[in-house]
Amino acid sequence: MVSLFGKPNDLNRQFIARPDAAKQDILFKWPDMTIRRMTQVTVEPDETAIFFKEGKVAGMLPQGRSTLDGALIPFLGDIVDWASGGNMYRAELYFVGTREFVSLPFGGPIDNIEDPETGLAVGLRVFGEYALSVSDPAALILKLVGTRQASNELITDWAREQILKALRTGVVRKLTTEKWPVLGIAARTAEIETALLADVQAPLQPYGLNITRLGNVTITLNPEDEQTLKGLRKDSAYTRLAGGFREYGVGAALKGIGEGAAAGNGGGTAALGVGMGLGGIVAGLGISPGTNPGGGGAATPGAGPAGGGGAGPAGAGGAVACGNCHASNPPGAKFCASCGTALAPPKAAHCTQCGTAAAPGARFCAGCGTALA
Repeated sequence: MVSLFGKPNDLNRQFIARPDAAKQDILFKWPDMTIRRMTQVTVEPDETAIFFKEGKVAGMLPQGRSTLDGALIPFLGDIVDWASGGNMYRAELYFVGTREFVSLPFGGPIDNIEDPETGLAVGLRVFGEYALSVSDPAALILKLVGTRQASNELITDWAREQILKALRTGVVRKLTTEKWPVLGIAARTAEIETALLADVQAPLQPYGLNITRLGNVTITLNPEDEQTLKGLRKDSAYTRLAGGFREYGVGAALKGIGEGAAAGNGGGTAALGVGMGLGGIVAGLGISPGTNPGGGGAATPGAGPAGGGGAGPAGAGGAVACGNCHASNPPGAKFCASCGTALAPPKAAHCTQCGTAAAPGARFCAGCGTALA
């Protein structure tokens, strides 16, 4: 065995290769800048080995095993450490993967955008996966990595940010130019993926990177914004069915009164007041105050008979007043429509002189003409 600075034999040789722990990394930097002459460097078929000195590319090694000897590899003469007597090379050695790196996640907010359908500003989020490959290893190191600590996250994080940036621009452009409704944007995923794959190449190519595929792209709304848009869409559909927003509002209010009365939660008196307050609006719409716009012809709690005036506790035209909540009910009702209390059957009026039964609302006896109480 000879000294370090003499001609090394096989026992002196150093072997360099990417360690197993770094096999999945896009970029790996050999930790030592000083490498002895006659070292054997193994380069896998899916990677490239590059020597850098003073910020410039010194040379690249081919795939396979290479022996670092200036007589065999001419560019090594430019990185010789003459202080070692020509037995050492001084440079930075990088291993760069050239295969496709897949299943890299990306995701984040796209930003608030205006929904063309409603005009509301809503927040969108996107999630998915991408695959990339290194098209120019030298450009990747010189323009992106530089003098920073080489790491896989440095490259993937930067690529992810470029994808999100292109996605924000592309989605906003599509929404504004083609008037896509935000609630239906999930159906446009394939179109968005195709456009994004083309848009994202331009900012990545100068850095020696290429996005090869996008997949599992999911665009979602913020939960609060989604509920708001769904509510507005439902109201718009009901408004069209009702013939106008005013008609829809009246129908929704009367429906709420009916549901509260059916629940029997003691809100009959409040429902009666709301129903009486709606009387003017309903009359202005040409709807009979004593009927439900939704159909069925059922009397509205607190309203008199169709075409009649204001109803008192007993109502007019034989209406029956509830003894519990005093709501007016139609003739023949057995239970109160406001609180559900059983109604007592109405007592027929009789003349005090001749005993003849009086017709509902009669003021004089049909048998003898006596004034009725």
